[in-house]
Amino acid sequence: MSEPLLKVDDLSIAYASEEGALQALRHATLEARAGEAIGIVGESGCGKSTLASALITLLARNARVTSGGVRFGGKDILAVSDEEQRRIRGRHIAMIFQDPMTSFNPVLTIGEQLVDFQDQREGLSKSDKRRAAAAMLKRVGIPDPERCLGRYVHELSGGMRQRAAIAAALLMAPQVLVADEPTTALDVTMEAQIIHLLRALRQDYNGAIVIITHHLGLVGELCDRVYVMYAGEVVEEGSTDDVYHSPRHPYTQALIACDPANIHDQTPVLPTIPGRLPDLVNPPQGCSFAARCARATDHCRSVAPPHVEVGSRHFARCHEALP
Repeated sequence: MSEPLLKVDDLSIAYASEEGALQALRHATLEARAGEAIGIVGESGCGKSTLASALITLLARNARVTSGGVRFGGKDILAVSDEEQRRIRGRHIAMIFQDPMTSFNPVLTIGEQLVDFQDQREGLSKSDKRRAAAAMLKRVGIPDPERCLGRYVHELSGGMRQRAAIAAALLMAPQVLVADEPTTALDVTMEAQIIHLLRALRQDYNGAIVIITHHLGLVGELCDRVYVMYAGEVVEEGSTDDVYHSPRHPYTQALIACDPANIHDQTPVLPTIPGRLPDLVNPPQGCSFAARCARATDHCRSVAPPHVEVGSRHFARCHEALP
């Protein structure tokens, strides 16, 4: 098995707040290898966006790494200088942001920005970079790419904006591509087209793709492995088939049960997970999901669950998962 391109090792991140240190990410671990796509799923507030920010070294000013790191190229990229982080960001690790309207500058044309994004490509003239930008827009399925280069972001449809964002991320041929909720702002038709595009890109892209989403169907369509997050922790990880068809953590089981694709009978009420996320300023002593879990015991509420291997490269953080 090849060495991971990107490795998150025991990463914990806290945000300073008036109430105290909010522990948004707690001892998270994951790996991404060349040629594979991994999915990170969970409901809002589970730590997905904090993890995405750490992967591209764009943490908020009030964020503090309290343990672990993110290793790329043999280095902890959260510990290197700002200048070295800027050299890595975009060139080696790139990101497709959730909302292209806010990731593009509204007063510059798409062409001007795609040329600027190639600033670290040496030996190319501005016209060479513009041709490369047009070729990448064509690659992601934008018709008449030359015309698109002269447009502003507000002149593009939602689907075209997302395609332009994907083109921008791929221009530097990064080794790791992070996609943060790449289909959230799109309607069903555009969502299907972006999923089809990402699937096609997988065939000729030998880097690692990290897809961060709450959309289980997107992960099922595109990913080899999946990490399920809850309250800042990775509570289950494994191949997509294993996690979807044999989930071992109660939270994973509840997430899958709430997926509309798994509701086969007509019902006036959609399933939900009762309760709410715990307070991460004062996280629970035991299992973070215990307050919402129908199978929780006093042991679950008082003792932190172990990280249990429940199958080949399939792990769950749950007392119930113990053999």
